[in-house]
Amino acid sequence: MKRRSFIDIFLFLSLTGTIASFLYPLIRYLIPPKKAKVTAKKVVVGKAREIPPNTHKIFKFGEEPAILIKTQEGELLAFSAVCTHLSCSVIYQSEEGIILCPCHNGKFDLSGRVISGPPPSPLRSYKVEISGEEIIVSRT
Repeated sequence: MKRRSFIDIFLFLSLTGTIASFLYPLIRYLIPPKKAKVTAKKVVVGKAREIPPNTHKIFKFGEEPAILIKTQEGELLAFSAVCTHLSCSVIYQSEEGIILCPCHNGKFDLSGRVISGPPPSPLRSYKVEISGEEIIVSRT
């Protein structure tokens, strides 16, 4: 092998390695790895006596937040806490008896249906059961 051929091969491999070392992190950033999705079927939220009437509690249901509402009458309701408009977190407005998305003033009733604002669809509702003292929320 001639000296000139050896230098050409060496420079080509060096340039290829340098380009690959810059492109690999860029490609990994643009195409992130797939996450394993945790799909919970049931979640124990807490004890029934811990939540006073006309309040709410935010809890984790699998990978996303959810909201448990105890109405003035003592009825327990559970919904996804992710607004259907731009995925902001919703809160319970006890004075008005509505679920509010503070990002763009989206309002939902206590059935999860849209009252006003930009959300295109209702909140996902969950089934609430009381087993002994524990509140159990499950997918419907």
